[in-house]
Formats: sequence, structure tokens, C-alpha cells
Amino acid sequence: MKRGALIVFEGLDGCGKSTQLRRAAEALRSRGTEPVVTREPTGGRWGLKIRAMAQSGERVSPATELEWFFEDRREHMREIVGPALEEGRIVLSDRSYISTVAYQGARGLDVEKILSDSEAEFNRPDLILLFEISAKEGLARVNARGGKREPVFENLPFLERAAEIFGTLEVAGLARIDAARSEDEIAPDVLRLITICLDDRSDV
Repeated sequence: MKRGALIVFEGLDGCGKSTQLRRAAEALRSRGTEPVVTREPTGGRWGLKIRAMAQSGERVSPATELEWFFEDRREHMREIVGPALEEGRIVLSDRSYISTVAYQGARGLDVEKILSDSEAEFNRPDLILLFEISAKEGLARVNARGGKREPVFENLPFLERAAEIFGTLEVAGLARIDAARSEDEIAPDVLRLITICLDDRSDV
């Protein structure tokens, strides 16, 4: 059986990636394909720990934060992503280790080391959709939508540092998308890139 495809949706808070993932999943279902939809941090014990920390506003050390993300991702790969890929499924993930590179890099950790360690250990995405938006606009969207806030991550100076790292990343399979547009303008570009990725794999 041919291995499945891992497609990840990345970007700053407020970039619209979760909305585009939902729309992409609906489009794939309309074509007769049922994707595995997942996210990081997960709903597992490490993911819940990360979310509780982010919402509390009480930071842990950057090294501890990084280890929590790695532990959460290990469970995610082992229990959800890896098995789905082995079954030949298409996996759509809201965030991956690319976010860890940018966000924990913005904490002052070594960006290149996070990236190399991640690529050595985890499933590499077949397609990385990076939704680009200014930190200021992203934060404005977060504030406008309401809901639970994550002040540890959702603050302008931090997001500006993360945006800078996202902007310099050069990794295989990365496609940059102008996320300042409306969701209806963005969605066809997302589906086109996913279709190209899947079509390219069908030729292998």
C-alpha cells in the first residue's frame, strides 16, 4: 500500500489556517476522500498541559516548553499520524514542528537545531501551507473572534519574532500563501496546492 500524505497548515495565530483546513477537508470529502483531520498541540496529556500553560499566562522555561511540544508530537506521530500514513490516508494537520521552530525559536532557542532535530525524528510533511500575515493583523483577528485567549503566545512582540522566523524558513514542500485576503479568495489556492501535491504523489 502506498504511504499516505501529510499536509500541514501553518502560520501565526489569527492567520486563518484552521478555517482553510476545515474548507480543504470539506472539499476533499466532496471528491470522495475522507481525510484524517488533526492538530497540535493535541488533546492528549502533553497537549492539554501546553494549552493550560498558554492560557494561564504563566510561562515555563523555553527548554521545558520545547520538551512538552516534543513529547506531545511523539504521541501524535505514534498514535495518529503514523498509523494513518501507513494506511494510505491523507492527513491534514493544524500545526506541526514548523510552528515549534518559529514559536520556540522566538523564545530564543536555536532555530536550526529545533528544525534539524524535528526532521530527524518526525514524519516530514509532504506539503506545508504557510499562511502569511502580519503579527499586528493576526493579533487583531484573534482579539476580534473572542474565545479563550493564550497570552503566553498571543502578544505582539512575541508574534513579531515568530513571524520573522516563519519568513526566513526554507524547507522542502513549503508553499507561502498571502493570508491577508478573504477566506474565499484563499481557499481555491489551498485546494490547488493540495491537488498538485496529491497528483505528484500519484505519479511516484
